[in-house]
Amino acid sequence: MMTRMLFAALVAALVGPNLFGQTGATTRIPQFENDQVKVWKSVVVPNGPLTMHRHEHGRTIVALAGGDLKIVKESGQTSVVHWETGKAYWLPPDPPGEMHKNVNDTGKTIEVIVFEMK
Repeated sequence: MMTRMLFAALVAALVGPNLFGQTGATTRIPQFENDQVKVWKSVVVPNGPLTMHRHEHGRTIVALAGGDLKIVKESGQTSVVHWETGKAYWLPPDPPGEMHKNVNDTGKTIEVIVFEMK
């Protein structure tokens, strides 16, 4: 019995909290990079906003687990994008000097693969 409990605790620690319906932290997981493109996976958990940032280059988003994501500009202006699971979207570079953060106000985790051109 003790061995099973230890095994279950180890699996929970290795697999992560999302397996059991808990929310973890919003993360960016590098996938691939060369002279032409940088690719990462973003996992945006509910109530786990990304910090202010900007994108100098255009990028393609592929939604692995889509949803509605709020984009909050440094000026306070907000908009909501809807990414459908399995679809790809083009996002142009951010205007010079403009910063934004992504906020997931929904109850489910959004996962995307980002292909940012260099």
